[in-house]
Amino acid sequence: MGIDEYGGGQGPQPDVLVVTTNDVPGHRVQEVLGEVFGLTVRSRHLGSQIGAGLKSMIGGELRGLTKTLVQTRNQAMERLVEQARARGANAVLAFRFDVTEAADVGTEVCAYGTAVILARE
Repeated sequence: MGIDEYGGGQGPQPDVLVVTTNDVPGHRVQEVLGEVFGLTVRSRHLGSQIGAGLKSMIGGELRGLTKTLVQTRNQAMERLVEQARARGANAVLAFRFDVTEAADVGTEVCAYGTAVILARE
């Protein structure tokens, strides 16, 4: 996997800015639109589970699972941005991920934050 397959996040000029902070320097919150989230649940395919089981015996990174988790987080974030955009937001503040096991069949990833309208000061 190349470095581009390990990361996510936004491009350089997003129409909906997503930040982990509670404010953005040089901007003020004009309106709070409320919580938004993006949710996805991914199951692990048999091949990656077998590979992960073997790899856990000898140690090292579980690349197949890493790639799946990156894709899952990116999909959850895309859904969060879609929801924020649909509400008229131009930013999401206090962005976070929550990751949990879903009934031993997959991984649930929820991206969440507060949709707002920011204005330049």
